[in-house]
Amino acid sequence: MFYSTAKRFVVGPVVNTAFRPWVKGLDNIPQQGAAILASNHLSFSDSVFIPVVVPRQVRFLAKNDYWKGRGISGMWSRWFFDITGQIPMDRSGGRASADSLDAGLQALRDGHLLGIYPEGTRSPDGRLHRGKLGVAKLALRAQVPVIPIALIGTDKVQPIDKMVPRVRRVGMIIGEPMSFDSYYANAEDRFAQRAVTDEIMSQIMRLSGQEYVDTYASEAKRRMAQQAERERG
Repeated sequence: MFYSTAKRFVVGPVVNTAFRPWVKGLDNIPQQGAAILASNHLSFSDSVFIPVVVPRQVRFLAKNDYWKGRGISGMWSRWFFDITGQIPMDRSGGRASADSLDAGLQALRDGHLLGIYPEGTRSPDGRLHRGKLGVAKLALRAQVPVIPIALIGTDKVQPIDKMVPRVRRVGMIIGEPMSFDSYYANAEDRFAQRAVTDEIMSQIMRLSGQEYVDTYASEAKRRMAQQAERERG
């Protein structure tokens, strides 16, 4: 109820008036049933624009840092992400990450749309980075289609480390659903998971027009931080 009310009367009108998002391929979103929405990730605002454009509720796997803030802002963040049905994602690996994926898997089994950013974090340089295997694990275990999405221009609206968005137009291109039934029998095979993930990233690259680099975004962030530290030294 909160999600639909906020979207219809608060967030939706503001976003549609200020940013005038354009969209292609909206009919590729199924009217019912589970599916994964796999998108590139350029900005914190991505998780606002996708729910505004997509008619159905989208549950996101969101980094669990959003639940760990302190003070008033931390309380507001926890309340907002909980009330909108988002799922905390632990990215530390091991059992904690597996439990987070299990929560996403249950959302799919319950028939929801699940939003996920296969890169795992925002791109630090505007390029499309190597996808992590979580998206494939979910798609194969739940046996649901994956819908590739390309967000256009959201990095110009809210670059990394900028709190206040800039008002300018953004876009979204939604690709055709991708089915991976030929891999279902090998759902736990890492080679199958890598093949599926790479196919998804290839489609996102085709839709977004981004340059692809075969390194994780988190690794690129670390290298950029190290370079900045050396330059300051």
